[in-house]
Amino acid sequence: VAALHAKGRKVICYINAGSWENFRPDSAAFAKALQGSDTGWKGEKWFDVRKIDQLKPLMAARFDMCRSKGFDAIEPDTIEAYNQNSGFPLTGDDQIKYNRMLAELAHERGLAIGLKNDLDQIPALINDFDFAVNEECSQYDECDRVAPFVKAGKAVFHVEYKLDADQFCGKTKSLGFSSMQKKLDLNAWRKPC
Repeated sequence: VAALHAKGRKVICYINAGSWENFRPDSAAFAKALQGSDTGWKGEKWFDVRKIDQLKPLMAARFDMCRSKGFDAIEPDTIEAYNQNSGFPLTGDDQIKYNRMLAELAHERGLAIGLKNDLDQIPALINDFDFAVNEECSQYDECDRVAPFVKAGKAVFHVEYKLDADQFCGKTKSLGFSSMQKKLDLNAWRKPC
């Protein structure tokens, strides 16, 4: 983080904020009752985001870790459990409350925070989040739905995994996105627009 700051870069801390993962060092802190259905990734289960009182201190500890390491912002992942087969009867309002809680935690710590994916709730959450992170909006022809962030003067960081850069860069550049192609295993390789 310090080396990137020395180069004048902003550094974003990835946090899984919407699902439990069995390989995280703090995995034992999350009660079984918070864990729902599998997300589709090995060892990962959706959180019951209605239980903000239990999840808030656990997310605060993760955000504190990011701040202590000098990060500038948070990228909270899997924050759209309400429209997934989570194992819980979650509503859009449940998700909005949870996502706003995450934004408040970040801002209380002086960190920016991005809304990752969760396209349906952009109109409700755009004022709470400082930028957007999107995966595969070009593949699914959804990039126009993320464009309100740019119109609000906020960055959109966008990645495609299955499309080649020449298949999406023209459109996403015209929308004002910062886009790149990456491999799904998320190694260092990238091809920016």
